[in-house]
Amino acid sequence: MRITALWRYPVKSMLGEALEVSRVDAGGVAGDRALALVDDVTGMVATAKHPRLWRGLLQYTAASGDGGIRITSPAGWTRDALDPWVAEALAGELGRRVRVAADRPEAASVERPDPEEVLDQGVEAEVEAPTLEIAQGTTAGSLVDHSPVHVITTATLAATGAEYLRYRPNVVIETPEGTEPWVENTWTGRALHLTRDDGSSVTLEVSLPTPRCSVPTLEHGALPRAPHAVREPMRANRVEVPGFGVLPCAGAYAQVTRGGELRVGDTVTLGDAP
Repeated sequence: MRITALWRYPVKSMLGEALEVSRVDAGGVAGDRALALVDDVTGMVATAKHPRLWRGLLQYTAASGDGGIRITSPAGWTRDALDPWVAEALAGELGRRVRVAADRPEAASVERPDPEEVLDQGVEAEVEAPTLEIAQGTTAGSLVDHSPVHVITTATLAATGAEYLRYRPNVVIETPEGTEPWVENTWTGRALHLTRDDGSSVTLEVSLPTPRCSVPTLEHGALPRAPHAVREPMRANRVEVPGFGVLPCAGAYAQVTRGGELRVGDTVTLGDAP
């Protein structure tokens, strides 16, 4: 197995940036989910998991550089994410008052409607939106959904028939021909060793399968709607996710037990738990 794509998403629920190389530590990929929008009214972290309110976030791009994180709007502007002007502009474009948060609020939570209800009733439907505390699988300060790193395999992507960008992984792993889809289900509690040509490596411990919300079905920039991106996991891969119940899954969350540098092309091997 090997890494075929490496990504980070500097602002939660916005489009991210492809990387050739990145540092990885206990907090995950450097700069990943470093910022998020927080709804001024509800106090909830804004996420396209609630598409009626926030699917527009997937039309914005966030990128990191020497000057910090910059957001590019579909309206045509690019500005420093922490510039006070940006929160005002986002509020006007998204239709809700927001602030840009660099620190994860205590017990930070999102609203997450059942993706099956969203698919059945439409993205504009006012469906029940239970709250979910994020970052339960990390002690670092990033605004990840659960654990610091999200991985997905080409075997699983082939089964879904959807582009990997829809699942917002940090690491895409190419698996050998003939690998069964949903192979990530079998990795929980095991180690992934991601090794460079010079022998140095990063080790991840797989935490749990990744439950899928409505996000993969939504427009991502120029990518159109894709209901099959979640309907296929609903049909073929409902599994027990420790602490969350039986859910449709694709990919896996992981914690970093040995940090270092990752690069596209690195070899990936599966081992026992660290």
